[in-house]
Amino acid sequence: MARAKGEVLAFIDDDAYPAAPWLKKAVLNFADENIAAVGGPAVTPDDDTVRQKASGRVFSSPIVSGKFIYRYIPKKKAEANDLPSCNLLVRKSVMEELGGFNTDFWPGEDTKLCFDITHKLGKKIIYDPDVLVYHHRRKVFLPHLRQVANYALHRGYFIKKFPANSLRPAYFAPSLFFILLFVGGVISLFSPFSRALYFSGLFLYLSVVFIFSLSGNLRLMPYVATGTILTHIAYGIYFLKGILSGKLSEENS
Repeated sequence: MARAKGEVLAFIDDDAYPAAPWLKKAVLNFADENIAAVGGPAVTPDDDTVRQKASGRVFSSPIVSGKFIYRYIPKKKAEANDLPSCNLLVRKSVMEELGGFNTDFWPGEDTKLCFDITHKLGKKIIYDPDVLVYHHRRKVFLPHLRQVANYALHRGYFIKKFPANSLRPAYFAPSLFFILLFVGGVISLFSPFSRALYFSGLFLYLSVVFIFSLSGNLRLMPYVATGTILTHIAYGIYFLKGILSGKLSEENS
C-alpha cells in the first residue's frame, strides 16, 4: 500500500489468475465515487484435476453455498457487503483510511474489511461477474475440508463480532444438519416411529445430494457427493465452535 502509486489496489490469491479483461472491467465501476471496492467470481479452471474440480463443484452447489454461489460462478451484477479477497479491488484511499487488512482474522480478513467499508464508512461494494479470476481449488477431501473448517470457524465467530454481514440464516443450516444427524440418530434407537422418521429424512437428504452431484463427468460424481456431505458436517461443527469461542486472535481490533 505504501509503495503503490495508483488509485486502486488489486488483490488476488497466489493460487489464482485473472481473466484477460479483469482490470479493465473492474476500473469501469470506480466511475462512481461512492463505490469503494469491486469484486467478482473466482471460477474453477478447466485444467484443474478431478479432485480439484470436485471441490469447485461442491463450493458452487446451491445446497452448499446457497445464494452465495455468485462467489464461485458468474451471476447478476449487484451491490454486495462481503466479497473474498482472492478477487477484490479497493480504492487506495479507503484502504489507507481503514489501515489495511486485519490479517489476524485470516481467512476472515476480507469479511472484516468489507464490514468496515459498508458500515464504518458507509460506502458501496460492487459484485461484477465480468471482474473474473480463475481460482485453483484444494483437492477433496482433507485439504478441502481444512479450508472449510477454517472458513466456518471464523464465520461462526463473526456472527457475534460482525453480525451486519455475517448473521445470515443460511450459515446456520450445516450446524442444524449436524445436530439432527447425530442427535436424531440417537433418538431413533428408542422407537420405530422416530427410526422411520430419521431414515426417511436421511434418505431424502442423500437423494438431494445425489441430484446436485450429477454432471456430465461421471468421475466427478462420487467426489462431489461425498465432498458435499463432509463439507456440511465439517462446516456445521466448526461453525458451532466459532460461535462458542470466547475470542479468536485479533491483535489489531
